[in-house]
Amino acid sequence: MMTAADKSPPTARTFRPANQRGAARLAAVQALYQLDVGGASLTEVVAEFENYRLGKEVDGDQYRDADAAFFRDIIAGVVREQRNLDPAIHVSLTPDWPLKRIDVTLRAILRCGTYELMGRKDVPARVVITEYVDIASAFFGVGDEPRMVNGVLDTVARKLRGEEFDASSSNKG
Repeated sequence: MMTAADKSPPTARTFRPANQRGAARLAAVQALYQLDVGGASLTEVVAEFENYRLGKEVDGDQYRDADAAFFRDIIAGVVREQRNLDPAIHVSLTPDWPLKRIDVTLRAILRCGTYELMGRKDVPARVVITEYVDIASAFFGVGDEPRMVNGVLDTVARKLRGEEFDASSSNKG
């Protein structure tokens, strides 16, 4: 049986200091987790994070200041575009691990990363991949999950933004 404590967002292990966008990404993953398991509305979860988590101390943990507009864009974008995000993720997974079998936190990481790759062309693909691999490492440690995030987001990035990878490989003399 799920208790109220089970519905709180997962807490990441401590890792390298994040900038405000990095903190926004981490908060977005936690908020999506909460949306997925908690049943609250998007508006309620965003308000909770902005009023009580971003840059605040919660249960003895200090949340970093985050770029609130970037946080809102990721959350709203994932919710709005989920019908497009999930198929892009699904085809990048191995057939024996469909998206519905993926851990809730890992699914949130993949959706956020894929949203940025699709909807935030102002952020270089390699930055998106690195940021979400770091978040996966913070939640899961060194292991299969960060490698999976790297592989899936790299595949998605090369399909959506192949020109970024083609241009950089032709510059390597």
